[in-house]
Amino acid sequence: MADSDLIKLYSGRILELAASIPHQGRLSAPMGSAKKRSPLCGSTVTVDVVVKDGRITQFAQDVKACALGQAAASVLGRVLVGKHRAELEAARDSLRAMLKDAGPVPAAPFEGYEVLIPAREYKNRHASILLPLEAACEAMIAAESAGA
Repeated sequence: MADSDLIKLYSGRILELAASIPHQGRLSAPMGSAKKRSPLCGSTVTVDVVVKDGRITQFAQDVKACALGQAAASVLGRVLVGKHRAELEAARDSLRAMLKDAGPVPAAPFEGYEVLIPAREYKNRHASILLPLEAACEAMIAAESAGA
């Protein structure tokens, strides 16, 4: 990757998001948890959730990822509380389509993923970007399976 490509990919906004990830850490008593890892780059994201009436009421994430994965976790952390599984799955599918198929930016409140449009060209980065939403969806399923 050329230096100019790196500058384009790692914009100031992406780096700002990566430096300010909301809800970092782990919950002491989650109802559901999931850990996702990208085999290509080794990035990992663990998500813990507490769910009430089908919506996330508490959330924490442990993010060990590149700046793009961290930025994706930051976008997610700003909007996840209060969402139900269908919203998360729609956002995940939309983000995947945005990256892989040049689809539109995910709908509100997930439109913050627009900052990651430059990553479309870098397929080896897609898995890291998708990890936070994938882990959140799996954590939600785990919570529902536990009776949430």
